[in-house]
Amino acid sequence: MWPRIGDLRALALGTPGELRTHLNTLVLNGVKTATAGLLDEYASDGEELEHVGERLALVDDHDALLGVVEVTDVQTCRFAEVPWDFARAEGEGDRSIEEWRAGHAAYWARIGTPVTDDTQIVCLRFRLVSAGDGGIATGDLST
Repeated sequence: MWPRIGDLRALALGTPGELRTHLNTLVLNGVKTATAGLLDEYASDGEELEHVGERLALVDDHDALLGVVEVTDVQTCRFAEVPWDFARAEGEGDRSIEEWRAGHAAYWARIGTPVTDDTQIVCLRFRLVSAGDGGIATGDLST
């Protein structure tokens, strides 16, 4: 089961350290509006897929709340079929879908979960609804 803050599931991007800090900064600056995950991780962690309208707690390396995002779309597809418009919405600077696939394949291999063209990917789109003084400082997770 994934960590929770209040009633919200945590959205912990990348791996702790420099990568997570970078990805969180992209979200908080409105550049990153999507993230990809492995469908198998949901099952192994006993989690259901996110649903449109669900709010997630964006967290740092210590599971401290940085912001709240709202899910705007959830799709699953084969790794080889992740569309370029989704990859571009991840906001990580990839210049092509091939570059996105190579980078993500290398990332998942590094953390011990190599992917193939047939690996099922969860393509999650979201929008930032609260950060900093926009409700987080006051503890209002519903904004």
